[in-house]
Amino acid sequence: MSSRTAPPWPLVALFTAGYLAAYLLPTTVGRLDAGLPLSATEAGSIGSALLLSSAAAGFLLAAHVHRVGPRRLARLGLLLAAAGYGTAAVSHSIPVVVAGAVAGGFGSGTATTVAATGIAAQRDPHRVSTLGLLGVSALAGAVYLTIPHLGPGHGLPLAAIALTALLVWPATGRLSSPAPVATAPRETGRLPHRGSGLVLAGGILCWSLAQNSLWGVSGRIGLSQAHLSEVTVGLVFAVALGAGLLGVIGASVLGPRLGRALPVGVGTALIAGCIALSASATGLGTFASGEIAWNTLYPIVLSYLIGLAASLDRRGRWAVLVGSASSLGTAAGPLTGSVLAARAGFPAMGTILAAGLLAIALPLAAVARQPGGRPLLRGGVRRRRDVQVTVVAVSPGGAMGAIAPADTTEQPVVEIPFDTPAAPDQGAYGTAGPRQTTAAPGPGTP
Repeated sequence: MSSRTAPPWPLVALFTAGYLAAYLLPTTVGRLDAGLPLSATEAGSIGSALLLSSAAAGFLLAAHVHRVGPRRLARLGLLLAAAGYGTAAVSHSIPVVVAGAVAGGFGSGTATTVAATGIAAQRDPHRVSTLGLLGVSALAGAVYLTIPHLGPGHGLPLAAIALTALLVWPATGRLSSPAPVATAPRETGRLPHRGSGLVLAGGILCWSLAQNSLWGVSGRIGLSQAHLSEVTVGLVFAVALGAGLLGVIGASVLGPRLGRALPVGVGTALIAGCIALSASATGLGTFASGEIAWNTLYPIVLSYLIGLAASLDRRGRWAVLVGSASSLGTAAGPLTGSVLAARAGFPAMGTILAAGLLAIALPLAAVARQPGGRPLLRGGVRRRRDVQVTVVAVSPGGAMGAIAPADTTEQPVVEIPFDTPAAPDQGAYGTAGPRQTTAAPGPGTP
């Protein structure tokens, strides 16, 4: 399916399956705490181990997606996710639950890696990433509304993630085939825009750490500090994720009109305020306001960060590495939030996290302002004042301009200058008929 004519729905589905575990983190950690003989910190540690395993998959597989093959790797990841989460869902043995969560996390990370690599190769990666965020937000919201009515137990959110992986499996048959062997040596080449990429990776690690430090303990804030029931907390989360859907739709409609720097910088600063408000909530009003406003802004900024990472390298290496750095911050979030809350309390935790977000807002905005760009799309024409430049994309082994959608290699850009001749004046033309032998030839006369 060409990205020029229709959205790549298999990538959107794979993105949804890979990200669902992180979106269900509050209910997963909360139910592990309530359903198993675990402390809140121990349950948060299991959530961190799950997400750390997901991040490790991205770091290990970033450069091997095209060599192994997107379809094969995606199916392996989904199978591992279904088996791992499914085992953890039906077992009450803590070692088995931990092992299943870690295995499932690696499967989720594998699916996310394939999705990120494919999204980076699309004509409009921001649009595809927003569709993926729409999918995972809608699905997670439905799970939050449903789970409280299905009974207690730690297995329900884990089973939901496993079932999603199985349902997405058929979509992998429409993933693109592996890259040609001729392009494989280029996968080990030097990463472009290393400075911007490293700043973005470090910044998004801290950004995700702050987000998920609160997200991992949001359920406990609602239950213990705001004194709400599980049904009410689940309803707040569902409404918040629904607001996130509106935020993602807004980001998709807005697109590049404001650039990336403004949404990333200002959005991160606003998120800092929402985190402080939510962490200090003592009732339904403040808790719901903080969570809903935060979840509206979070996917908007995330969609721009994903698009920014994709713009740094069309082969998707920075997209995967930055995504893995984000998963690493996400992985440390539940444990960090639990430790801060236990030692300083929820309001102080929110203040610390908000200060950290404000500190990284400026570096992220600076990278978003000048990311280094990506190769021009084929068929594009760029004009300068003195020359006209035609961009010609050549597919290795194929006809000029005929690039298959599965070909994600960077195409060479050939600049061909054309001298613009001066416009002749009326005196440059003679009368019709034979010229005199003494007449000076006009322009273009042999």
